[in-house]
Amino acid sequence: MRRILAVLTLVPCLAVPVAGMPQAALERSAAGTLIDGADWRATVPANWNGTLLVWGHGYSFRKAAADDAPAQYRADLLRRGFALAGSSYATAGWALDTAPQDQLDTIAAFTAKFGKPRRVIAWGASMGALVTTAMVEHPDSGLDGGIALCGSIGGAVGMMNMGLDGAYAFRTLLAPNSDIRVTEIADDRTNAARVAKALTEAQATPQGRARVALAGVLAGIPGWTGGERPGDVDYDKQQTNIANAFVMGVFLPRTDQEHRAGGNFSWNVGVDYRRQLAATGRGTMVRALYKAAGLNLDADLARLNAGKRIAADSTAVKWMTANYTPNARPRVPLLAVQNIGDGVTSPSLQRAYVEAASRNQPANVRALYVAGSGHCSFDAATIADAIATIETRIASRHWSKSPARFVAYTPPPMSRPCLRGGACR
Repeated sequence: MRRILAVLTLVPCLAVPVAGMPQAALERSAAGTLIDGADWRATVPANWNGTLLVWGHGYSFRKAAADDAPAQYRADLLRRGFALAGSSYATAGWALDTAPQDQLDTIAAFTAKFGKPRRVIAWGASMGALVTTAMVEHPDSGLDGGIALCGSIGGAVGMMNMGLDGAYAFRTLLAPNSDIRVTEIADDRTNAARVAKALTEAQATPQGRARVALAGVLAGIPGWTGGERPGDVDYDKQQTNIANAFVMGVFLPRTDQEHRAGGNFSWNVGVDYRRQLAATGRGTMVRALYKAAGLNLDADLARLNAGKRIAADSTAVKWMTANYTPNARPRVPLLAVQNIGDGVTSPSLQRAYVEAASRNQPANVRALYVAGSGHCSFDAATIADAIATIETRIASRHWSKSPARFVAYTPPPMSRPCLRGGACR
């Protein structure tokens, strides 16, 4: 990452206290533009408790507006005395080449306007959680802690390799003669429409449903992605949940990433799909669906192993490793929070990072799981408990007991783990 950039700021709005004036009217705010074109925004409440929360937004096809917090949490956080800041990042899309530094530069801009915070906590959701992870792994971030919400913190390369496995299985078994692309995709939305059409056709037969389940499991999609949670052996309902999340959960946006990286950064050369299915720990479900459909799972796995493989461009892999594949060595405490039924960002990614970081920096990482479904669908109380948990860790240097709203849960393992500086499966 580059060093702190100079900032071009707008004059902040400084509220003048008046007796009986609403709390919001007493807030101080500022906004500006960083030298690389990223916009930033900050708000300080009248009752500032000294802590600055630096928000990292998720993936956006268009350059996002600079928000200092999501709208559904903002008023509550200001009421409780937190100062808020965040940046747009310099560009839309997979902006991991600038986003972590844009966030650090936003902290510098905040400090120049309002003074040095007593404590700085980065927090972000989805891709923004990976931005936060990059920040807490930075050797000179100045952060006191971080919160990664519903995050792709298993890393870009491993995450997209999992997606490739699911996409390869789907095309090979269900749409071998179609125009569906799994890499080198000219337009994500056009490709997704082709996938959606083939998926609808597959869901109409037991054989197609079984093969969709296999592809989804290889990609790490959980068996609960919305609605009421299926039972542990309700494989039909789990399959429906996988299908509902399949297009976005498997055929992840690639066009922008490949353009930035200069080529394809995913591969399945040398991958044994019998071994991959076994590694997911979910083979029992897939075999049950195959048996009910009268299909031979071993024959389909043999088809996958015999199919034409996809090689990655080494330069593209290098770029995507840098932007961003974690090293699982957080320099400050990092709390990871995930719904167990997230069909967009697999909970297996959180497990992979936390297990690796627990070996490297055991005092600096903790995972919490919510008994909910959907991507980043946390209520304000969950966010409040997550912030309280990281603040207690920072103050006491020990992780406290998990708040009651979180549940004990271990996701299936990540089948394509890949960390910066380590081996990739």
